[in-house]
Amino acid sequence: MANREKEEKGREAVTAPGSAWMMGALAWFVPGAGHLFQGRWGRALLLGGGVWLMFLTGTLFGGHLFGFTSRDPATSPFLQAAPAIANLGTGGLYLFCSVLGLNFAELPEQMSRATFEYGNTLLWVAGLLNYLAMLDAFDIAAGRKS
Repeated sequence: MANREKEEKGREAVTAPGSAWMMGALAWFVPGAGHLFQGRWGRALLLGGGVWLMFLTGTLFGGHLFGFTSRDPATSPFLQAAPAIANLGTGGLYLFCSVLGLNFAELPEQMSRATFEYGNTLLWVAGLLNYLAMLDAFDIAAGRKS
């Protein structure tokens, strides 16, 4: 009976402090900033620098960002959702490009490049990596990870 009580106490929900949520939001908005503000310079450079490098390289390779809507009637919104969610992971970089309208349209000169698919893939991976970095910064701030 005593073991069962210990298990139930271990399963109690532990709420994260508000600072952890702010750290997670900051890490999403500016890649690397969540770790930087926690004094984790190595992680900030590795994770944040990796996201920034992949985003800029993907853009230079001619990749484009996906939105949640499409002007092309032949394109299904369901096909746009997964890459748009991946791109949204880059946070402020995605929002900045969205506001300025950069890299959202598939231009013929972009698609004529041999590297535009590599660029698209780098942009997706940058967003997905930033989601992981955001969760890592959140867990560190919440005290779940050292």
